[in-house]
Amino acid sequence: MEPLSLEVSRTAGELRALLGRLSRRLRQTTVVGELTLPQASVLSLLEREGPATPGVLATKERITPQSMGTILVSLEELGLVSRTPDPTDGRRLVISLTEAGRQVILGARRQKEERLAQALATNFTNEEQQVLRAALPLLERLARLL
Repeated sequence: MEPLSLEVSRTAGELRALLGRLSRRLRQTTVVGELTLPQASVLSLLEREGPATPGVLATKERITPQSMGTILVSLEELGLVSRTPDPTDGRRLVISLTEAGRQVILGARRQKEERLAQALATNFTNEEQQVLRAALPLLERLARLL
């Protein structure tokens, strides 16, 4: 492996910091029903990847099974997830997103996209918007590589 140039290393650091700030700002967008960040994260994971056991969810979210259990109880009380026996192993439970949970996630996503679109429309020229649009495939490729 060749040593990385100072310019590439600096670009990577700036990109990481910038994407972190953007991500934090988007997370600050209120979620319908005022869900906690961990609750919203679990709903988003279920929406993206489908039903899963509590253990799998805990592993993917990098939290303890006990913490995941607390989150799932609260989401179930809100009617956003449901628990059903695992068809292959009746001792395990499978957690699924309910239609209400799906609507919460879609609503939150819409809010974030509207916030981004408003910022783009009011603060960036058409040319700048085109530059950002042109960078999207590159960012997508970078995300796949990490």
